[in-house]
Amino acid sequence: MQLKTKKKMSIWRYLTLGYLIVILTGSILLVMPFAAREGHTSYIDALFTATSAACVTGLVPFDTVTHWTLFGQIVILMLIQLGGIGFTTFVSILFIMVKRGFGLYERSAVIKSLGSNSLKGVKTLVKQIVIGTIIFEVIGAGLLSIRFVGDFGPLKGVYYAVFHAVSAFCNAGFDLMGTAQGSLSRYVSDPLVVITVCSLIFIGGLGFCVWGDIFNCKGNPKKFQFYTKFILFCSIILLAVSTGLFLVFDWNVGYADMGWGGKFLGALFDATTARTAGFFTVDYTKMSESGYLLTIILMFIGGCSGSTAGGIKVGTFAVMIMGMLAALRGKQDIDLGKRRVDMSQLHQALAVFTAYLTIILVAVMTICAIEPYSFKQVLFETVSALGTVGLSLSLTPSLSIASKVILILLMYAGRAGVLTIALALGRKNKSEAQIKRPVEMIFIG
Repeated sequence: MQLKTKKKMSIWRYLTLGYLIVILTGSILLVMPFAAREGHTSYIDALFTATSAACVTGLVPFDTVTHWTLFGQIVILMLIQLGGIGFTTFVSILFIMVKRGFGLYERSAVIKSLGSNSLKGVKTLVKQIVIGTIIFEVIGAGLLSIRFVGDFGPLKGVYYAVFHAVSAFCNAGFDLMGTAQGSLSRYVSDPLVVITVCSLIFIGGLGFCVWGDIFNCKGNPKKFQFYTKFILFCSIILLAVSTGLFLVFDWNVGYADMGWGGKFLGALFDATTARTAGFFTVDYTKMSESGYLLTIILMFIGGCSGSTAGGIKVGTFAVMIMGMLAALRGKQDIDLGKRRVDMSQLHQALAVFTAYLTIILVAVMTICAIEPYSFKQVLFETVSALGTVGLSLSLTPSLSIASKVILILLMYAGRAGVLTIALALGRKNKSEAQIKRPVEMIFIG
């Protein structure tokens, strides 16, 4: 008599299924009559909005402030917060609240979701995430209240400040300003709003493990782990270079009507928000072609692993660039200072890059075959969806159901992670490691 052993669902399937449950729950709440001001929202639009919120994207079929009631807006805000800190982190918080111990499986799930590689101090890391999130969002809301209370009144101003602080920190890009106002366009030259929102986006996109390391080291750079130093360096360089390039490309185009200070704040905001946030202060339809292409590249790269951001991730992009330079120099190893990156990570980075690029090309070709819009418009919307950015050329509201379904799948894949979904769907072949096939040479370049 054979005994059947019960196998646990893989961590990767656990993560992908978790986001799916959150999205479906949100869509059911948003399709309720009292969630919309007009009393009715089609399920595809409710599903699209729930996916965009839970996957912290920001693409919307409707204007958030005019279509949804206060209930609908709060549901969206909760989905943003839950999607931002991560489904597994939320589950971990519940485990801690009910004082249930973490098993090895639960610890592994949390670690994979946060982009870490250590099983030590999981509870501490989760608590740091919760405390850090609250602190940053409260500070951001407080600073934004200084401006919003004066513009919208005490109650509405505080509500707007909280909503936009959460949306910015979670890199969601949902706003309550209305389509007529153009997201945060009215504050394009306001240092308080621009710097506060940019700071929240940047910090949220660094990654939870980076925060934990900075906190544990009490902000002393000399004690930071190698990954923290590497990510901070790459993120700052990427932000500085892209800000400079936006200034060069759109000095007399997108920022033509602004003063020097406004041009700098506009370029800084564009360089920050394109890294998966979704807010905007400048009309992207009026930007230069070079600025448009730079925005596409930044949306594709995204933020850091284990963060509220999407994209292929900064670490992936950096490893690819370093790997390319090493290969061109004929080196077998990727050296980063006094450390070396294993070649398996380069292979993984190239796999992620190729997967994202392939998905984008297939999606763009499919949507172009369905819709009457230009390649430029469709490419922008597609990269924005897969990168969970939320920037738009005002294409989403007019798309057909088929195209909206494609964007929903892209947003889900972008947030759950293409690699995570692939591992969740795939099966590990135990005999793979035992079989070594003959080696052949293929000419490259």
